[in-house]
This record gives sequence, C-alpha cells and structure tokens, in this order.
Amino acid sequence: MSYVIAVASTADLPREYLDEHGIPFIKYGYSIDGEFYEDDCEEASKQHVYDEMRAGKTLTTTAINPYTYCEFFKSLVEKGDDVIFLDMTQKISSSYFNSLQAVDMVKEEYPSARIVSMDTRCVSGGLGFLVKEMVGRKEEGMSFDDLIKWGDENKLKIAHRFTVDDLNYLKAGGRVSNAAALVGSVFSIKPVLYVPDEGTLEVAAKIRGRKKALATITDSVKADLARVDTKGARIDINHADCLEEAEYIKSELMAAYPDLGEVNISSLGVVIGAHCGPGLIAIFYFCDQRRA
Repeated sequence: MSYVIAVASTADLPREYLDEHGIPFIKYGYSIDGEFYEDDCEEASKQHVYDEMRAGKTLTTTAINPYTYCEFFKSLVEKGDDVIFLDMTQKISSSYFNSLQAVDMVKEEYPSARIVSMDTRCVSGGLGFLVKEMVGRKEEGMSFDDLIKWGDENKLKIAHRFTVDDLNYLKAGGRVSNAAALVGSVFSIKPVLYVPDEGTLEVAAKIRGRKKALATITDSVKADLARVDTKGARIDINHADCLEEAEYIKSELMAAYPDLGEVNISSLGVVIGAHCGPGLIAIFYFCDQRRA
C-alpha cells in the first residue's frame, strides 16, 4: 500500500515546497484582534501577520482539536494511503495529544489503516528540517516502517537555536514572567534559546544587546558544526521579518564552513511567530547531539 507524509502548518515550510512535493498539510488557526484566519503557509500571509504585530495588533493561536484531525486523516486514508503525520513537539502544544485521539477514532472506522503521528521533539523550522529529510527518503523509495525508524533515530540530531528581539511576546505566551520581560526590556536582554532532547524550549543564555545575541547564536552554531562533517551539510534559517540579519548569519556560517551545501532562508510561520514576535532568528541543522 502507498503512503503519504502529512504535516501541520507549524512545520514552517514554504507553500511552494509543500505543493511541489504533494504534501498534504493541516492548517492551524489564528486570530488578529479577534478576526479568524487559517495558516495557509503563504508568504503574503506571513508578512501580513508581522506587519499587524508591528502595528500593535494582538495575535492569538488555536490548537487543532481531535475532530479536525480526524477529518484530515480520514481524507487521506479514504484515498487508500497509509499516513505518517508530523507536527510540533508535544511539549509545546496540546495538538499532538489531540492528533493521537484522532488516530484512534479513524482506526475504529478504518481498522486496516496505518496512521502514525510521530512525537517529533522538533518545532518550527526544525520540524520542517525533519520533514524535508523524510520526504527525500520517501521519494528515494524508503518503506513506511523504515522511514518511521529513521525519523525516530535521527530527530534528536536536529539542532534548534533561536533568539528573539522582544521578550513581551514570550511573556504573553507564559514563557517568561512579567518581571523578566520588564527587566529584559529595560536592559535590552535578548535570550538565546534552544530545544533539548525533551522537546521543550529552554534558555541557553541571556545576552545584552541584539548584535551580541546574534553573534552568540552564530558562535554556538559554529561550535556545533565543528563536531560534525560539514561537507554538503544543509542549514535552514527562519526569520520573522528580519531578512537582513538572516542573510548576515548565512554569510558568517558560509565563510566559516565553505564546504557547506545548502543554506536556506525562509520566513517563520505565523503560529510560532505569534509567540515569539517579529525579530526572531532560528537556525536548524544536523548535529552530533543537542546542547545548550
């Protein structure tokens, strides 16, 4: 039986990539000052969100409920396909557990269907990185079971490094306290964050000043790359309306490791963007192990 890799919009992959590879995706919902939208992964939608946030409007997001997942999975198995589904880490969103409920619901109606919702331990472009690696292997002919095994064995080798420009967005999402956000704003503290093996979002360092934070995150990436073979390696950089800084980091990494393969830059999706705000820079790549 054939199978598909399906994803959530939180993989923060360009719409063109999803369409080119025929990847079905489920859309998270979000609201801007109470007006509801669906995350369609289009570049224009992302830019609209960041423009509205910079204008002071409030952006909120909505987890996907089991019923919506159920309808999505049914639309795939009804075509005769088995399904590998990839969404962001369970530690970031309740949506993962909702997807597991939906899998059980669909299997009651279609007992022969094989649907696996992976706990990816990845988020945002890290999830997108995993998706692209798995899609490439599927297109090369890897089987359903072997691909799941490969994903489980390699997902924790995907490094996630972030820095944000405004702590108030993390405060609104409960990631930092009011006091920490106030102190950070007064003293221009910029946290450098990472995703450990557990799939949580943790602070690796608190840096004073944007330029120093960008230098710190770049140095951390270089230190990771020094431990692996970089020849032909791929790096993905996501940015939230700060393309110039993303281009700067790309140039620094390529200068340090001229044997790198692709260094891709794309816009951060709206769901993660809602909780981190404009100015986020995130870098994703294979490493020997995740570390602060």
